[in-house]
Amino acid sequence: MALIRAFENAAEAASKGGVAAFGAALGGAALVRGPLHLSTGQEAVPAGVCANLERADLLTSTHRGHGHTLAKGADATRMMCELFGRATGYNHGKGGSMHIADFSVGMLGANGVVAAGIPIAAGAAHAIRIRGGREIVACFFGDGAINRGPFLEGLNWARIYDLPVLFVCEDNRYSATTATEAMTGGEGAAARAASIGIPATTVDGNDVVAVAEAAQDLVAAVRAGKGPRLLHAITYRVKGHVSVDPASYRDATEVARAIEQDPLLIAAAKLAAMGVPEKEIASADAAAAATIAAAVSAANAAPFPETALAYTDIQDTGAGRWL
Repeated sequence: MALIRAFENAAEAASKGGVAAFGAALGGAALVRGPLHLSTGQEAVPAGVCANLERADLLTSTHRGHGHTLAKGADATRMMCELFGRATGYNHGKGGSMHIADFSVGMLGANGVVAAGIPIAAGAAHAIRIRGGREIVACFFGDGAINRGPFLEGLNWARIYDLPVLFVCEDNRYSATTATEAMTGGEGAAARAASIGIPATTVDGNDVVAVAEAAQDLVAAVRAGKGPRLLHAITYRVKGHVSVDPASYRDATEVARAIEQDPLLIAAAKLAAMGVPEKEIASADAAAAATIAAAVSAANAAPFPETALAYTDIQDTGAGRWL
């Protein structure tokens, strides 16, 4: 969680033109171009879920996917290089924040289209079933995704074929700039999953222990061949929809209350209650900050992709082949 928080803080600063706090004075120009969707305040969900996954398990993510990607084991430096548009990034600087993928850790890719990861997860899980594998797929999506067609289609397909998918609704209360409760009928993600026969568990998404314990049971059921499950993790998006969004559409009191439920503070308090020394907790935070500072420096020094690279990884629609 500390690594995710440090990554998001550095990425946010870079998108606004300064990351001096992370060990590099980089001039003042925005180093991360395009939309940057931060998961600050939501760290307990990916950390708690991915702690129960194996390296070979697969994962699909969202446009707000840095935390999922890091929690699955991706390299922070290669991720930062991708955000900076550099050739050493996961997608050679061509995918950017919303399209990072790392097949080596089972990360099938973030996705800029809301709910698009759901049918991809169902398809990946169906492939696992056909191959007879023991892997499972963890599919992260936001609360806004449950109002789009792929949610019903993907969950229905997974249920009909009892596919090995853990659907994770990362409910941060907002769909872009609109409170989700104003545009979602009924009782939400868990009720909709249950209505088509997928058992669902609702959990405090700011408590990493609660998330991890709930995910442990759900992952075990999915891996045992009992079919898909859904975890509804209720958290909060403390930042705007994108890094430069001041989120003036939200009530300041609401945001202040949410910040009091910071997942890292909750985790630190639990560790302290278990007898973990405060200096050990601080050391973990410092190690995460150092890792991200090194990632920022490496990304800033990395080369931009050669122009010719723009003509690779594209489809020749005339010949129907990939270049």
